[in-house]
Amino acid sequence: MRKVIFLVIVLSAVIFIASTSMAVPPGKTVEFKDGKMGKVVFDGKKHADAGKKCKACHPKPFQMKKGTTKFTMKDINAGKFCGACHNGEVAFKASEAKNCKKCHKR
Repeated sequence: MRKVIFLVIVLSAVIFIASTSMAVPPGKTVEFKDGKMGKVVFDGKKHADAGKKCKACHPKPFQMKKGTTKFTMKDINAGKFCGACHNGEVAFKASEAKNCKKCHKR
């Protein structure tokens, strides 16, 4: 009986630790606040509604844990990270000035 209780406690701890390391649970948002143009809000629901699955971006080009992937607008405009889809063909073009406010919020 003690072994069962111990296993339940260990399993619960592992599940808790694994779930807290994920950046954006399905249907949630995450904010990146370091940008000069204002914070960027990633909305998991918008991307899911567009037919995107988590595995399309995780673990590459984005790691699952927030803060482990560093990228810039230069990277995005070069077709890396968000720019892999936000290129004007798959989704709106991130490098066009008219689209800045779609991601950057003041």
